[in-house]
Amino acid sequence: MSGEHPGLALRMRSLAADARRASRVLARASTEQKDLALRAAADALSTHADAILEANRADVAAAAAAGSGEPFLDRLRLDPKRLAAIAAAIREVAALPDPVGRVTASWSRPHGLSVKKVRIPLGVVLMVYEARPNVTAEAAALCVKSGNACILRPGSDALASSLALGAAFAEGLDAAGLPAAAAQVVPVADRDATYELLALDDLIDLAIPRGGPGLIRAVAERSRVPVVKHFQGVCHLFLDESAGEADAVAIAVNGKVQRPSACNATECLLVHRAAAERLLPPVARALVAEGVELRCDPTALGILDRAGVACVQAAEEDFGREFLDGILAVRVVGDLDGALAHIARYGSLHTEAIVTNDLAAARRFEREVEASAVMINASTRFNDGGELGLGAEIGISTTKLHAFGPMGLEELTTQKYVVEGRGNVRT
Repeated sequence: MSGEHPGLALRMRSLAADARRASRVLARASTEQKDLALRAAADALSTHADAILEANRADVAAAAAAGSGEPFLDRLRLDPKRLAAIAAAIREVAALPDPVGRVTASWSRPHGLSVKKVRIPLGVVLMVYEARPNVTAEAAALCVKSGNACILRPGSDALASSLALGAAFAEGLDAAGLPAAAAQVVPVADRDATYELLALDDLIDLAIPRGGPGLIRAVAERSRVPVVKHFQGVCHLFLDESAGEADAVAIAVNGKVQRPSACNATECLLVHRAAAERLLPPVARALVAEGVELRCDPTALGILDRAGVACVQAAEEDFGREFLDGILAVRVVGDLDGALAHIARYGSLHTEAIVTNDLAAARRFEREVEASAVMINASTRFNDGGELGLGAEIGISTTKLHAFGPMGLEELTTQKYVVEGRGNVRT
């Protein structure tokens, strides 16, 4: 306890203690009971849609009045379609296989012992996130299905939305006879509540921050609880010398335009020098037609000026930047080595993609790029738990331990050894 806010500290310790007790109930809950809770929670989101959307409108209005930009407001905003998608994601999690209790390996020892590794819940997971109210319900669903209690700490901008979502989710837990403390939304906006929770390494097993660099640094620096970082997505797309024009255009446009505010949106386009005159103008035209601002290095700028495509000179800080908007950095590199060097310098370990018809280039890119997901002839937007078949994800980890990439059910468990003998003693 910090001592600076004793009342707040005691309140957060009580909340975390409730979560710890709930985690023991969840750890022994049956798959059927957990699935019932999730299906009932999804139904409750639909039943209470009007109240949830009203709370969200209040959050969005307050954020807009405070001067928040459109990318931020887009991440914060819910509408009937997005709310229905959240409910569908919860039902998808309910339909997934339960990882808890799964035997992942087994073997026998010469002295007669039988050894196996079994998946178990982590315990209590603290989610700290910014203006993404969907995280409230989707993280709760993944934690409950994997047998974990969760403490959900949204940013103050999304607090009303998250409390409304959390209340609906609690109805699902109650319908299945599971404790409401299995998925708690921290009900106060005070930032120090987060720091008090991060000190509780005796009650909380893992902290997962999702948001901008400031949030990630604050959590990592202040936490006594182990942290898995869900950091920014500086995602690159490299058009190799052998890339076809149609694929290059489609993948570049999808990666940047389909949802620019997402962490797996493409933020930088790299083009092989030998293909730049052929590929860059049609790709750039398609992007500009979608309203994308191109910030180009001198080589790309010259090519696009000659082609009559609108673009601007890039500043050095545009490379390695997560725009989360209709802006794309563009650079012409000498070859695959140049692309790999650029990504090594500016990438954030999130998602990297290549468009190529050269198998050797694809395999080298796959082998040498350091990222949680490598896309070969596919958009960066596919680095997503749902798209990769994991169900709703709790986020995309850019930390190599203990999980790397989209964190689904399996990544919310750990493993223990179970050893069976027949009175064996060690000599």
